[in-house]
Amino acid sequence: MRDVTDLHEEFDGDRLPPGQRETTAFPVLSKGDTPPFDPESWEFTVTGAVDRELSFDWEAFRALSSESQRQDFHCVTGWSKLGCRFTGVPFPELADRAGVDDDACHVLFSAMDGYTTDLPLADCLREEVLFAWSFDGEPLPADHGGPLRVLTPHRYAYKGAKWVDGVEFLTERHLGYWERRGYSETANPWEEERYA
Repeated sequence: MRDVTDLHEEFDGDRLPPGQRETTAFPVLSKGDTPPFDPESWEFTVTGAVDRELSFDWEAFRALSSESQRQDFHCVTGWSKLGCRFTGVPFPELADRAGVDDDACHVLFSAMDGYTTDLPLADCLREEVLFAWSFDGEPLPADHGGPLRVLTPHRYAYKGAKWVDGVEFLTERHLGYWERRGYSETANPWEEERYA
């Protein structure tokens, strides 16, 4: 298992970012209802500024190269859950398969409930940005984003879409759901970048 709980050192901060409180619970926060998941019709797409647009059904996505990681999880509302065990596909695996164009600079994640969130491409091309289907050795619960969610342990958790079903590589920035509503585009927990 890859342990990335020391990534706070890269940001010159403590493991628990300022303004955060540690919790052993895993609170559930979503913008709306949990969407239904049908493994027979589910589709994940990789589109935009790439050499090859990709599409996966659930079985094919689960067959991609995956790994388990120990990560810390920081919610913008002020709580952090430390040492979470997740399993899934690292972002660079999908980027390598698609072949990212040289002029791509941003990434937009989309989800089954219509949610979107964006990050600069450089923030995504990190091994700890994970498309996770497992939490603590069990399938990721639906209310936590199962079957699949993005994890961004170097950013606040709203940058990691629940119920993710697509990635679009962009040549210019396109703001996501919360970013259009005044939340930070950069979302660095160690700088308390909660709001724009």
